[in-house]
Amino acid sequence: MRSLYEQFMELHTRDGGFVMPNAWDGLSALMLADAGFEAIATSSAALAAILGRPDGRHQVTREEHLDHARLLTRVTGLPVNGDFEDGYGATPDDVAATVEAAVDAGLAGIGIEDTSGDPDRPIRDFDDAVERVRRAVEAAGKRIVVTGRTDNFIQGRPDLDDTIRRLTAFAEAGADVLYAPYPPDLAAVEAIVTAVAPTPVNLLVSPADQVLTVAELQRAGVKRISLGPWLYVHAMGALDQATQDLVKGDLASAATGLDFGRIAELIARSKNSSSQ
Repeated sequence: MRSLYEQFMELHTRDGGFVMPNAWDGLSALMLADAGFEAIATSSAALAAILGRPDGRHQVTREEHLDHARLLTRVTGLPVNGDFEDGYGATPDDVAATVEAAVDAGLAGIGIEDTSGDPDRPIRDFDDAVERVRRAVEAAGKRIVVTGRTDNFIQGRPDLDDTIRRLTAFAEAGADVLYAPYPPDLAAVEAIVTAVAPTPVNLLVSPADQVLTVAELQRAGVKRISLGPWLYVHAMGALDQATQDLVKGDLASAATGLDFGRIAELIARSKNSSSQ
């Protein structure tokens, strides 16, 4: 039987590509699995939000994220990719320890960013960022898919050349997948895909200036499409509207939504339920 790592890696090597939506709790993971998605991911932003903490500031611990990822794996039986920020550690050796812990936790993939958690210097120096990815790959030992990620665009550094330089170096360090969230347009996406080929590229939702379809992104060469916190934000949008209506005395929107029988059915069919 193929391991979750092997299943996940095969998704990146087959023709076309795939969508990897991000779950934030057991039920959202079950809904995504029931819809037919072949792999899911955590979202560091959504996880921080459900804990009432800021994202990207080292406010969520490695152990908390590992427990969260174990839950998603356990209830779905799907390959789970961990959005593990900067690897939860000050040094490359700390990053390697995080990768080992992720392997032990049964994760199929892990992302390592070049962020620092320091708002004054949010992006790590080039050499440091590359070394952290290199140590992650060494620790992975072909047991977990490693994604090398630069957050230049998120952190207000719209430097496509430096972004490609970093991604290329991550590929040379052995990263299995490359990722630069929020490229400014489709031309930037295509430039990244061309520069780092044949290493697979992940894209978050779509370029910021337009909403493209899965087919359009795949034609541009994108192998993996993730959604980051956006499904969580979508769900919270419905909650926000319902609470605003409730404050005004309107019970209707608060009393509508997914039938709880559907929720009970999903839980009853979950891997977690069947193993008890």
